[in-house]
Amino acid sequence: MNIAEKSLRFLVEKWLAPTPTTRLRVLQFGRTGRERRRYVRVEALAPTGSRAIFFFRHNDGCWCVFPPAVARPAFH
Repeated sequence: MNIAEKSLRFLVEKWLAPTPTTRLRVLQFGRTGRERRRYVRVEALAPTGSRAIFFFRHNDGCWCVFPPAVARPAFH
């Protein structure tokens, strides 16, 4: 996977497939509870209806549609 495929812009275009008649807007952004990881909720407004999706930033800097795993205690 190259760097461009890890970007938020790439994932928004991949998952929400905007068209010239579709408006995109950020509905919400911030950080998760205790882990303080970034998230963004993006909405696609089209004449046929709207849909929104959450994107989560992982420790390696890439954005995904699923939240990162919670760090758990482990023996070394």
